[in-house]
Amino acid sequence: VLSLIQRHGGLPSAEIARRSNLSAQTVSIIIRALEKDGLLLRGDPIRGKVGKPSVPMILNPDGILSFGLNIGRRSADLVLIDAVGVVRSQLKTTYPFPVPEDIMQFLETGFKELSSGLSKAQAETVAGIGVAAPFELWNWLEAVGAPPEEMQKWRNFDLQGEVAKRTGLPVITQNDATAACTAEHVFGRGREFTDYAYIFIGSFIGGGIVLNHTVYSGRTGNAGAFGPLPVTGGKPGSTQLLHNASMYLLERKLVEAGIDARRIWDPECDWSGIDAILDEWIDNTARHLAIAVVAACSVIDFERVLIDANCPSPVRHRIVFETQKYVHRLDTRGIADPEVIEASVGRNARSIGAATLPLMSRFFLNQQGFA
Repeated sequence: VLSLIQRHGGLPSAEIARRSNLSAQTVSIIIRALEKDGLLLRGDPIRGKVGKPSVPMILNPDGILSFGLNIGRRSADLVLIDAVGVVRSQLKTTYPFPVPEDIMQFLETGFKELSSGLSKAQAETVAGIGVAAPFELWNWLEAVGAPPEEMQKWRNFDLQGEVAKRTGLPVITQNDATAACTAEHVFGRGREFTDYAYIFIGSFIGGGIVLNHTVYSGRTGNAGAFGPLPVTGGKPGSTQLLHNASMYLLERKLVEAGIDARRIWDPECDWSGIDAILDEWIDNTARHLAIAVVAACSVIDFERVLIDANCPSPVRHRIVFETQKYVHRLDTRGIADPEVIEASVGRNARSIGAATLPLMSRFFLNQQGFA
């Protein structure tokens, strides 16, 4: 019942019964229980031409809270979201590269700060904390200048156990790009489609896959990674997509030009004044993304490919536009023309996705056939 309302918005009990194949009496009992637990609220009555007005049931934003920790290669975020995906509070830290002790210190300090703003009643609604981090964090860090000896600390680090120790909450971990896909699936445009590929451009590019309304994480939890996908770009041989469509490439170009590259990791920065370098990066990113899009749609007949990025929305819009343009230039005979669109959650997708994990674990369904 919670999942139906979360996906479709406010629904009257009769519609919930129809969609869930439950009896009206059963739905009524469930709704009363969820109201008593503070998870549902009654919306404004909808008056029709005949009969009694219909009363939609809506999620109570204050009914569930959840923490999310995103560990990126250049920054970390700690967020607190509510049942409808609104970020109630957020903290951010940046660094040259992530090391376990620094991340845990950020978490411990940040968790105390964000928790101190909660009343006793609000604290009791916290579902847990989700953690989003790149798959095998210690790999590929030479591309962003991280010392191998520092990054190897992650190899045997008990991330889930250490987060639980510092927060006292149930902990769920997931690949960061898959977590971002989860955020889009639950709170973004992903609700519009049955099957789609999702691509997130961060320091390194990654993504996720949704099949039959379900985030599919795969055998190892890394399905839809996209970063290792071989691309050619018209040159002899091939290289991985992550080395042609990631933000570390933009960062490197800015450093080479003598520009402070830290600005691109600042969510308040509008990226003005770097037009020539940005134009080149967007063009190169879009050209290689188009190859990845066609390759993905050749394997699975996706309805859409959604693209999000850790960048200002006007930049994301340009990336999507240029990618679609390059897709049209490729030979797509034998498949339906891929359609590339913008995702909607934005640059906080990974941390919001992390915070969504406890909600999905305890309150919302993520299973095949659920619509």
